[in-house]
Amino acid sequence: MAEKQKPQKWYIKLFTLGSTFSSKTFSDNLKKFLLNGIGLFVVVTFTFYVENIGDDYETRQKYIELVEEILGGLDDIIVYTDAYSDRANLYSDMYQNQYEKWELDNDSIFIDIDKNSGKSDKTHYYAPLSLFGFSDSFKPPNLGFEIFKSGNQDFKLVDPYITFIISDIMEGIDLKYLQKNTNEVEEQIVREYKEVLKRWAREMDVTQLDQNKFWIKNRKYIQNDGEFKYLLFQRTQLWESSVKEELELYRKEVLKDKKILDSMINVYENEKYVLYWKIN
Repeated sequence: MAEKQKPQKWYIKLFTLGSTFSSKTFSDNLKKFLLNGIGLFVVVTFTFYVENIGDDYETRQKYIELVEEILGGLDDIIVYTDAYSDRANLYSDMYQNQYEKWELDNDSIFIDIDKNSGKSDKTHYYAPLSLFGFSDSFKPPNLGFEIFKSGNQDFKLVDPYITFIISDIMEGIDLKYLQKNTNEVEEQIVREYKEVLKRWAREMDVTQLDQNKFWIKNRKYIQNDGEFKYLLFQRTQLWESSVKEELELYRKEVLKDKKILDSMINVYENEKYVLYWKIN
């Protein structure tokens, strides 16, 4: 009987039992090794695939939950915008009325009737310009948006169009102009007014600014202050030419985007999954 040849190569020894080479043993072991290797590769690959699909599923569900939360908060934004518009109209009309009466020769031109004083039989009067130092920045509620904004790129790419819609509501150009005009621009007017008050303080007791008698007693002095009149003009123009229109545009955009988000939520709710796999 012929003696079996001893294997010389290390990689052949891997598939050979004993100290001699057998082609059949080599073939059987090679097949077994390949099958085990392929099986291990399939298991590992499938495991990673399932984990990845699971992560995508969890990310999508978190995305949908946050979109639903933001959608629910849009009603609050609309309510806030309507209330702010009412205040803007009130103050704009009030200051416009004061500007139009500026040149009248009447000690009571800076005094007006308080129409919001209730149903009391007694008439209440106030000085509208005593409120000139107050400002009211437009800051709509942003429920859920900060969390949404902090999401990573994969989170925001769950639905790029809806991500754009949400970002436009909270950071769009309409809102930016509105916030700039009600914050930076108006605050600058208020700062300049406070400089006017410092000048007035050399002639008048400005600590009595909130008293009607201050505006009656110093009516002529205030009328002759062209700088203050110009600040009043700037503020009325800001609201009449910019803020009111921007509020209306922003409200329309929010209403439009609310309909889009609402329709997309319906689409999300109709999605069906088996484990992590979408089936429709």
